[in-house]
Amino acid sequence: MKIALCNEVLRDLPFPAQCQRAAALGYSGLELAPFTLAEEPHRLSADRRAQLRRAASDAGIAITGLHWLLLTPPGLSITAADPGIRDTTIDILKRLVDLCADLGGTVLVHGSPKQRQVKADEEPLEAWNRARDLWATIAGQAAQAGVLYCIEPLAAHDTNFINTIEAAVDMMEAVGNPSLRTMLDTRAASHSESASLPQLVDRWLPAGAIAHVHLNDPSGLAPGQGALNFSPILKALRRHRYQGLASVEPFEYRPDGSTAAARAIGYLQGVLEGLDSC
Repeated sequence: MKIALCNEVLRDLPFPAQCQRAAALGYSGLELAPFTLAEEPHRLSADRRAQLRRAASDAGIAITGLHWLLLTPPGLSITAADPGIRDTTIDILKRLVDLCADLGGTVLVHGSPKQRQVKADEEPLEAWNRARDLWATIAGQAAQAGVLYCIEPLAAHDTNFINTIEAAVDMMEAVGNPSLRTMLDTRAASHSESASLPQLVDRWLPAGAIAHVHLNDPSGLAPGQGALNFSPILKALRRHRYQGLASVEPFEYRPDGSTAAARAIGYLQGVLEGLDSC
């Protein structure tokens, strides 16, 4: 299991400096939020993509993948009834899949709560079917690119569409492409799931559903800065020999992004060292 950092935590720094800081802190990789790269990140030139790869390589850190996919450009949706909006969204997601592969990443995490919200005047089943058809297309693109595309279950206070891992698995099974998976976000799951976080790992990781992990406190703080004890979660991941990525994704940076990132990796490394000594 490798620990990565979601790069928006350090977005006040130029990208090469983000890579250098994350590597110096002990992270194995950076998981990129496309909006931190450009207003239209899906249109990044080949030269710019090469620059980003080189910056990471020079710092000795990997670009592990992408998350927070649809924040920009505005107006995107995977559930909207308007076919023009969906077609634009599909085109951008295909390009982001290719961007991820071009940067050396292996996984895309589809959160983007506002861009999947089902409107009050829309039929939920029809919206679900539209999202299924869209994700079937994107899963095909992901398979061609050799990356995984993960549906991120989010809490009901963030979105009304796919709030649990079980709901994400239902969508996975409906699509039926192994390149479409789901993941565990510890903050979201703490608010939306009835089972404990270790129980979720025990149920869904051996089943092959969970392909990625986001580590954050239910409060939105970084691991180690809130009340959640991450030891049982990491122990469960170790128990099932999880070999994937676990990315630190706080939403509140106290006192600032760099310090929050430093405290998180120090805390998690300490927990892992404690597990090794048991």
